[in-house]
Amino acid sequence: MSVNLIFKIAAIGIIVTVLTQILKHSGREEQAFLTSLAGLLLVLFWIVPYIYELFSTMKDLFAL
Repeated sequence: MSVNLIFKIAAIGIIVTVLTQILKHSGREEQAFLTSLAGLLLVLFWIVPYIYELFSTMKDLFAL
């Protein structure tokens, strides 16, 4: 895992937070929720391969 991924996740977090606050203050709570959900799904798609690799490594390490 590279430091670049951590910076991407931080950038998405900042962007989603700003967009959510703007949408909430303009009275669009549903769109703010969807923006938060989209940001979460994007980050999950980036992280899932690393989680899979972690579990594979643990499985090989303990030979389960």
